Amino acid sequence: MNNIVGQLADLTTLRDRQSLDLALVGTLHDLLQPTEIRIARQVGSIGHEHWLTAAEIVRGVLQDHSAQAWAELDQLPLASAFPLRMQALAQQHPCLTDPAGSCTVFPLLGEHQAVAVLEVACSAPLPPEQLRLVDGVLRLYQNFQNLLDYGERDALTELLNRKTFDGAFLKATMSRDVAQLRVDQDKRRTEKSLPQNQPASFWLAMLDIDHFKRINDTYGHLIGDEVLVLLARLMRDSLRIHDQLYRFGGEEFVMLMRCPGNADAQVALQRLRSNVEHYRFPQVGSITVSIGFTQVRALDAPSNALERADKAIYYAKEHGRNQVCSFEALLAQGALTAAPDNVGDVELF
Repeated sequence: MNNIVGQLADLTTLRDRQSLDLALVGTLHDLLQPTEIRIARQVGSIGHEHWLTAAEIVRGVLQDHSAQAWAELDQLPLASAFPLRMQALAQQHPCLTDPAGSCTVFPLLGEHQAVAVLEVACSAPLPPEQLRLVDGVLRLYQNFQNLLDYGERDALTELLNRKTFDGAFLKATMSRDVAQLRVDQDKRRTEKSLPQNQPASFWLAMLDIDHFKRINDTYGHLIGDEVLVLLARLMRDSLRIHDQLYRFGGEEFVMLMRCPGNADAQVALQRLRSNVEHYRFPQVGSITVSIGFTQVRALDAPSNALERADKAIYYAKEHGRNQVCSFEALLAQGALTAAPDNVGDVELF
């Protein structure tokens, strides 16, 4: 019992969703000793739902699903391919896969509805006391998830808020720097010059709604808020599952993305810009957005990357709006200049 209490106490010390998911499956694995245990989240828009595995232990081995985080949506399994999970979400109570009861699926309830499941596979059905134990642990987990959402999410758009950005930025850059170090070490160990898998590049983009003040002045702030909510939805649908989306305040949004190169980031952001331009917003009609982006550099500070993206978006607004501008491309073209000792100090011609 003391061990259980200690593990549950450890759950409440965590401050990010990924660590919380891993801790949950680890705790329940120790308590139940299942053959398999996993958390799967439903992602995608209504009618195009897919499953993303957030954490999984199979026969005592923690599985690495980090690559799924950056996969395209259609590369993930369709939600409809797992009817038992869908049934658990719809009925909001545990479901068994077969008469033997070797697998139990528990819905993970959020503030509004269940969008994730816990799947537990055992050699025999879980006895009633273990079902009650899992139910109690999940209620604790779900309450803590709600607290994380309350502290991390913008109340209007449900995107991440400004105060969570610095930590996520530093975590992303550290993971990239560690990956680069491993590549360098592998190169030194390899006698022949063999191709190496390069670490992913991160890109930071800023988005601003063109002439948003005019929307508020013409239609009122309630309609302006509706535009922000719908824009947030378009951002989620246009970008990949784990591209991190933030509302910094007003009509200003920030995106932290992982892409192989500048051209890939440009394509993703152009897709978002085009989707916004062609969407018909109730009462307002069409709106446009300007986007500026930059590559996140080694040992970059959040303020420096934000400053570079801000320079790019300022250039976009000063040169016609409704466009995507890369800070690095503008530098290469000579449209912007950077001081030698601080690439963040930029002047417009």
